[in-house]
Amino acid sequence: MNYRQIMKDGLWDQNVVFSQMLGMCPTMAVTTSGTNGLGMGLATMAVLICSNMIIAAIRDFVSPQVRIPVYIVLIATLVTIVDMSLNAWMHDLYRVLGLFIALIVVNCAVLGRAEAFASRNSVIASALDGLGMGLGFTIALTLIGLIRELIGAGTLFSQASLLLGPNFAFLETTVLPNYGGVLMMILPPAGFLVLGLLLAAKRLYERHAARTAETVSQPAATPAVGCH
Repeated sequence: MNYRQIMKDGLWDQNVVFSQMLGMCPTMAVTTSGTNGLGMGLATMAVLICSNMIIAAIRDFVSPQVRIPVYIVLIATLVTIVDMSLNAWMHDLYRVLGLFIALIVVNCAVLGRAEAFASRNSVIASALDGLGMGLGFTIALTLIGLIRELIGAGTLFSQASLLLGPNFAFLETTVLPNYGGVLMMILPPAGFLVLGLLLAAKRLYERHAARTAETVSQPAATPAVGCH
């Protein structure tokens, strides 16, 4: 098992948002700021890692006929634990994310990784897959949120200390003082706009990298040697 490739798949090749286009509901609705995107991504990553590990551990004991209901019950239980934990220890973040925490249950990425990977691989590999996919999802949501927040309000990670705790106060940055902001960037349509631009940038980079690799792999032309 190539653990490095598992992480690379989650972060780039099979990124939940930028490659598989899954989890669009929280991607559009929650990413009004970098703090919200980070919080939602971390909550989803915790569910991904735990669900993958549990499902990989019990995969030999679950009948194929009932595997999907079993997976859903396990995921719903983990989401409930995360939901109650956020309500208890990060109540401000819980109030901002609201219903979208519970909707992790129906996030196609979580059930999809359980069915496509965890049910067929070891616990360690499944944990790494959950970590990679969760990190990729977190980075995508945070990046989209930061872009929307920067253009919309001129700040980065605003209210990080309020939502995530005082230890995260160092993240709060005002990049553009006295900036009026662009209201549209904190509305749902801006999520589609920013996502589309990031997808285009990713595709252009991949094409450039493929062309560069193809050019490097081509053998240099051998000069013809004439007869004297």
